[in-house]
Amino acid sequence: MKIIKTAAALKKVLPKNKTLGFVPTMGALHEGHLSLIKKSIRDNDFTIVSIYVNPTQFNDKKDLKNYPITIEQDIKKLAAAGVDFLFMPSYKEMYPDGYSYRAAENNISKTLCGASRPGHFEGVLTIVLKLLNLIQPAKAYFGEKDFQQYLLIKGMARAFFIKTRIIPCKIIRENDGLAKSSRNALLSAEQRARAPLFNKILRSKKNIPAIKKELAAAGFQVDYIEEKYDRIFGAVFAGKVRLIDNVKR
Repeated sequence: MKIIKTAAALKKVLPKNKTLGFVPTMGALHEGHLSLIKKSIRDNDFTIVSIYVNPTQFNDKKDLKNYPITIEQDIKKLAAAGVDFLFMPSYKEMYPDGYSYRAAENNISKTLCGASRPGHFEGVLTIVLKLLNLIQPAKAYFGEKDFQQYLLIKGMARAFFIKTRIIPCKIIRENDGLAKSSRNALLSAEQRARAPLFNKILRSKKNIPAIKKELAAAGFQVDYIEEKYDRIFGAVFAGKVRLIDNVKR
């Protein structure tokens, strides 16, 4: 596996006339990420993964500071999985303009996670646009746990005539139903034991007010529960850890 840290080096080493799959990540890799990587390896001649904790998508500086960093373990997992290239750029490399220029969307991004996280999706769309332009993969893979993010990136690719196909991949869950997430590592033992109730309650056939009430009774602070796109979306806090999930209606 070749580790690349600059845009200039990317141009020199990425294969031409071969299909290239891309999985963008912020590290702290788990089985959910690895499922995207496995699909990319199956679908393409080569696979590249990026690890970049993107500061522009964090509306809460404490959240950025507390985000889990496991670079050494991540590199081992990627090499073992058979990844061909790992891109690990710096902030200066990705934002030579200091984030003066950015991508934005004015409808979907204002709802759900966007309603309570101002600027979050501008940061997401901007970094993904930069990465897609630099790497120019045939396909890029995104998990459906962040279904709103997937919709926005798919729409952005279409709006800006990006040739990369945006591929959705199913949510990977723990045996108890909790969606795999890098943030799960931040949960205390008590919070982790309670966390599966989020998905269980979200899957119930109850109406939204009843779901909110039951989540609150279970000890979660509810950010939102909403029905859109034939799914029920939810975001809750277990202590200071924010969990998101969605289920098909």
